[in-house]
Amino acid sequence: ALAHYQQNDDASMRDAGELERLMLHRLHQLDESIRAAYAAYDYKRVVALLTHFMTSDLSAFYFDVRKDALYCDPPSSVKRKAALATIDRIFRSVATWLAPILVFTAEEAWLARYPNALSVHLEHFPAIPDSWRDDALAAKWEKIRKIRSVVTGALEIERAQKRIGSSLEAAPIVYIADDSLRAALDGVDFAEICIASEIHIASGEGPAEAFRLPEAPGVAVLPQRASGVKCARSWKYFDPVTAAPDYPEVTPRDAQALRELAALGRWSGAGA
Repeated sequence: ALAHYQQNDDASMRDAGELERLMLHRLHQLDESIRAAYAAYDYKRVVALLTHFMTSDLSAFYFDVRKDALYCDPPSSVKRKAALATIDRIFRSVATWLAPILVFTAEEAWLARYPNALSVHLEHFPAIPDSWRDDALAAKWEKIRKIRSVVTGALEIERAQKRIGSSLEAAPIVYIADDSLRAALDGVDFAEICIASEIHIASGEGPAEAFRLPEAPGVAVLPQRASGVKCARSWKYFDPVTAAPDYPEVTPRDAQALRELAALGRWSGAGA
């Protein structure tokens, strides 16, 4: 992804979405803990902190959600540019934090990213600004991720039972009994967060057959298949009536991306 990053993408951080700001908050949290661990020569804690961050926050969440925007959004997309700028900050932080422990691996990663650099071991740990800290946002997204865990759990069963092939084939109904918990989803594209083509949010406990998790009381998910047709580019299901005449087999978002790529000379052909 970082091969597409450009320095002027940083300007998009002014309009960064909550997901990007959440990752910056996590970097702020980690910075304090990692510096303290290094000061105490507690290298096992450094590895544990970064392993959890990379597996839970990045691989299983942020990268999983943002891969659609990174792969399929138009080049002009502010969301895509902000994601690239955020990933650049994540890379610089993680690579320098790991460098004293994974000496050769960090060096290889750094020089692959910056071929003209001298060495990652000549870099200081990045200065993480206090403005990245946002405890209220983190508390909100803790609720969102709790709801998301129920959705992903329900869809994983659907996949295991061969009722769907991927989560994009689903358009589940999510029942949330707690008004304050449901309010956390206001203004959030929860279908994007759950990597589904569509999600319907409803109040109440939900039917008895709905999927639930003990760690997320008051949340129930009733899986159902998405309607419409499958986008040939992003694999999301959409109403074919909304398709553009020049690109009838893709979503309007993907059609715009193809137009921009064609204008940049990175795509030829229409209608596919």
